[in-house]
Amino acid sequence: MLRRGRLPIALLAVVLLIGGGIGYAQLESGDRGILPLDSSNTLEMGGIKVDVGGKTADEARYNGWRIAQRESFKALWAKTHGRPISEAPTLSDGTLDGLVSSIIVESEQIGPNRYIATLGVLFDRARAGELLGVGGQVSHSAPMLLIPIVVTSGAATSVEQRNAWQRAWAEFRTSTSPIDYVRVSGMGIDPLLVNAAQTARPGRGMWRNILDYYGAADVLVAEVQLRRVYPGGPATGTFSGYFGPDRRPLGSFTLTAQNSAAIPEMMTRGVSQMDALFGRWQAAGQLGPDPSLIIPEPPVIDEPVEEEQEAPKAVQQKAAAFIQVYVTSPYSPVGWLRSIPGVTEVREFGNAILSVGYRGSPGQLAAALNARGWRTDTSGTVFRITGYAPAAPQPAPTPAPPGPAQQPAQPATNTVQPAPGGATD
Repeated sequence: MLRRGRLPIALLAVVLLIGGGIGYAQLESGDRGILPLDSSNTLEMGGIKVDVGGKTADEARYNGWRIAQRESFKALWAKTHGRPISEAPTLSDGTLDGLVSSIIVESEQIGPNRYIATLGVLFDRARAGELLGVGGQVSHSAPMLLIPIVVTSGAATSVEQRNAWQRAWAEFRTSTSPIDYVRVSGMGIDPLLVNAAQTARPGRGMWRNILDYYGAADVLVAEVQLRRVYPGGPATGTFSGYFGPDRRPLGSFTLTAQNSAAIPEMMTRGVSQMDALFGRWQAAGQLGPDPSLIIPEPPVIDEPVEEEQEAPKAVQQKAAAFIQVYVTSPYSPVGWLRSIPGVTEVREFGNAILSVGYRGSPGQLAAALNARGWRTDTSGTVFRITGYAPAAPQPAPTPAPPGPAQQPAQPATNTVQPAPGGATD
């Protein structure tokens, strides 16, 4: 008789530590999303089914893991070279032990002398790459910002809250994928920038800022519409892939789950098929970055060297750091910010959020803004600009009263005064 869902303590520890830190990633996740796993140094092959026996439960499990190592290497070799598994080389168990970094237990049933499981195997890329013929390198696309969207009950969400679709993408190992995914976790500013509503806005201005912020060249949208027959019952997922801000459709497919408990497994299968869909378009050369998403370079203005003003030494010595600024003022402070010494860059995310590159502390930036008439609030870790109050103009000086008027000089006359005695000449 097989026992389900009961793992020995040692095996439970292995499960929590394998796969690049699945348990660690879940513990370090936020309220809105799951941190993506870093699988850049491994090669994975999953879905290996084993059904073996042994004298004891431990021996049966050990035999199953050995079989999983052999079959997964052959399957990975066949996938890498596009050849049948029958042509794959056969390696000894000792050699495979040196290539395998961990065993992933996807599901298992343990009996007294029987072991039935679905396993995955992670190979070290540096050690297994040469034997697999990949040289430890995989040709990837340009960096693509991945936005997972799940539509259920008429509401579309991305990373605003935890969901099985975002978790499946976060736990997906991208080491053998031809797509260079840029995955978000839903923490920090992610829900404001990368959400379902943003994927319906084709405007290039906001997309340029978002892609530049995340270091991506273009965007891929992976959407699933989840329909349940009744709460807790069978579910159907319609998966669709889109490319670019214009949501160019790439294809769709449908998967089913027997009940709500099987939805995470359906999402995992959906991620694998969606990655294969994106990979086919990449191989066809149809996922090239959109030139309209490239931020134009500012014009170069040649200025005389003698007119260049050097920034203060205290500002030059500090490296620029980005300060997130929330604007609640009806006036835009962007122009004023760019004129402040030490400000290297101002990125706009809508009308209320700015990311300011500044060689100084938030307190120094607030003081510079206050000196220019802006009201700021730096309580806690939040930096806000709340209004603008320019300094009142100084009254003009009263002019000095004029001095006494100068009497004009009397013109000379030719009047001749009579001589004494009244005689005249």
